[in-house]
Amino acid sequence: MNTGGNELLTEGSARLAGARWEELAAEMDAHGCALTPQLLTSGECAEISALYDDAGFFRATIDMERHRFGAGQYRYFTHPIPPLVQELRAAFYPRLLPIARDWAARLGQPAPWPDDFAEWLDMCHRAGQTRPTPILLRYRQNDWNALHRDLYGDLVFPLQVVIGLDRPGEDYTGGEFLLVEQRPRAQSRGTVTMLPQGHGLIFTTRDRPVRSSRGWSASPVRHGVSTVRSGLRHTLGLVLHDAK
Repeated sequence: MNTGGNELLTEGSARLAGARWEELAAEMDAHGCALTPQLLTSGECAEISALYDDAGFFRATIDMERHRFGAGQYRYFTHPIPPLVQELRAAFYPRLLPIARDWAARLGQPAPWPDDFAEWLDMCHRAGQTRPTPILLRYRQNDWNALHRDLYGDLVFPLQVVIGLDRPGEDYTGGEFLLVEQRPRAQSRGTVTMLPQGHGLIFTTRDRPVRSSRGWSASPVRHGVSTVRSGLRHTLGLVLHDAK
């Protein structure tokens, strides 16, 4: 099974080269999320969105209302993952790895993530987390996604990415990305982001380090999507660990 070779990593890295990673890391520290420059063209966004109607690309379809996750649908890709999706997933890993290790050091937590993405996925698979986790989500009018965290097993990469595939304000209204942080001994804090087409939002998977009177504390974070008021909204989710 090909989990992301050097060729894919090179192609994906070229897409991420224009990002100012020190600034993005600072935004992650301050807010738990950071918006990237444009990664996909409008044509590529349309190509990925169109995959949704071909069940052969997916291992599972989730009806959010049935599971009380919200309203709407999303689908998990199966192997082989489309090359464009695979190359982006592989390329984000080494860029986000320094942030992940820095956060773990601040919190005094283990940092089990190796330098190589394929090696990390192999660790997931040996732990029984063998199912791919890239997600294609489709929201219609009145659909929404409840606050949640994408954990899927004991091995978790602490950062993930969502990429907007449609044009907010033109293809759909509403549907803002929500991030809610449960701060230590304080009221929760919410962050709202509208995803421009082709841009990615990096955000924390489970928690992030925040300063406290005793040093650093882990602040739990959940994410979701507000109600879509009109139109059709697609997003691509890149979780960097696999699922049981």
